[in-house]
Amino acid sequence: MGTLTHLGLGTVYAWSFFQKPIAETYGWTNSETAWAFSLAILMLGITAAWCGSKIEKFGARKLAVTGVILYALGYIISSFALSSGSLFLLYFGFGIIGGIGLGLAYVTPVAVVLKYFPDKAGLVTGMVVMGFGLGALVMSKLLAPFFLEVFNHNIPRVFLFIGITLLAVLPFFALFLRFENVASSNSKSFEKLNIFPHILKADYLIIWLVFTFNIIAGMIFISFQSPLLQNLLKSGGFSHMGTLEDKGATLIGVSALFNGIGRFFWGSISDKIGRIITFRLILLIQIFVFIMLINTSDVMLFSAGVCIILLCYGGGFGVIPSLIKERYGSTLASSIYGITLMGWGIGGIFGPQITAYMIDHFPINAGNYAYFVGLGLLSSGLGLLFFIKTKNASPDVRHKESLKNIS
Repeated sequence: MGTLTHLGLGTVYAWSFFQKPIAETYGWTNSETAWAFSLAILMLGITAAWCGSKIEKFGARKLAVTGVILYALGYIISSFALSSGSLFLLYFGFGIIGGIGLGLAYVTPVAVVLKYFPDKAGLVTGMVVMGFGLGALVMSKLLAPFFLEVFNHNIPRVFLFIGITLLAVLPFFALFLRFENVASSNSKSFEKLNIFPHILKADYLIIWLVFTFNIIAGMIFISFQSPLLQNLLKSGGFSHMGTLEDKGATLIGVSALFNGIGRFFWGSISDKIGRIITFRLILLIQIFVFIMLINTSDVMLFSAGVCIILLCYGGGFGVIPSLIKERYGSTLASSIYGITLMGWGIGGIFGPQITAYMIDHFPINAGNYAYFVGLGLLSSGLGLLFFIKTKNASPDVRHKESLKNIS
């Protein structure tokens, strides 16, 4: 049920499916339009940071159900925004309301499965967040094409009925997310924990930065992969809009598979070879791909590169929950994991806005300029990871640290 909840939430990752038609229909710039998506991811990060420390206080089920309802309402409000041509109402609906819903409902399934399967942290959290990565496939190849066909490409109507569909389905999945046998005294102790001595240390700051850099690199494509592909196809002689949109939707769907599988795959790998070593591999592979993308304009190589980048992008989400739990213990895991997701919010601003700025101001070389930024961030992240020891504290040490913080 956690995976299915994330599958619905992950439909936000199909934003690039709507980016170009919305910008062209309403005459907004790429940067202006992309802010709706950026705000959603920013609010996700901010809300997740708060939610991580409140799950046991309010209950996983209550937060998850509230979150999915708000996310669905974000689409419904956005439909009215698009009907009236109000950019700021779109920001409020899709960005603020929808983003808050994403933050509330994203953390809770991860926290629940970590409680149930503490000895398979990488596997089970990878499985849950895999659903989020696959959400773009559901949107780009099922929901959006179906409603576009039914409502003759009326985008406001499409957003309205996507919201209604999510509102009808997602709360059912979220109702199953709950902690079993959690004593009330645990919640009181949980509130007294002080996470600041941990998150202000150099090791954690490096982990947070590397996670954020990985987000920015992936967001360069998640927000604009369809427009970037369509531009390459146009330069190669394609001109039929239906064909261009269909190929863009196909890339979103296929890359979503890689995004989803990457979360499960890399999470499982990290159980075997270690979290930090896995993160180093994730960044190294992406560095080679970005170098390739800078030096090619081939459509097939671009598509393959996007899929590999999103395989590794998803991998960051698959590894980070188990890395946090392993280093800071189960007592602190939810709070520190929530704070870590602030990096997702920051990446949700910088990744899309970097690409949007390049497309608006340097349309011919927009892709290459954005790739250079991604390459620089990933290379910096790989260097930083060599300052972190791969050996982790023993469970006994982490337990003692937790008791010390409580006292």
